[in-house]
Amino acid sequence: MLYRLAAEGVLLMHLAFILFALMGAVIAVRWRWIPIVHVPAAAWGIFVELTGRICPLTYLENYFRARAGLSSYAESFIEHYLLAIIYPSGLTREIQLVLAGAVIAVNFAVYGWLLTRQRI
Repeated sequence: MLYRLAAEGVLLMHLAFILFALMGAVIAVRWRWIPIVHVPAAAWGIFVELTGRICPLTYLENYFRARAGLSSYAESFIEHYLLAIIYPSGLTREIQLVLAGAVIAVNFAVYGWLLTRQRI
């Protein structure tokens, strides 16, 4: 039971990291120290998508699932609603490149806006 909860916790943490990498620059509007944490997180997300690597959080989640005796995802609330977001079926190399481009575009736009706002 604890390993299953740990796997679901890692799944939630993975989703939070993805959302932070994509939209963390928006938080910088409120808290000016966020780029210190966000820029490396976004860079890691971009790196993982561009190189086609597997995020270490995936390995950690799979470890906990194996320890819990789960060979595949069971239908819990978290798994039913979040797995398709984090692990979409049909994920291709081209889609990964588009995702990396989206992370870059969103963050450059927000940070660019913040920089021009500070100069005025």
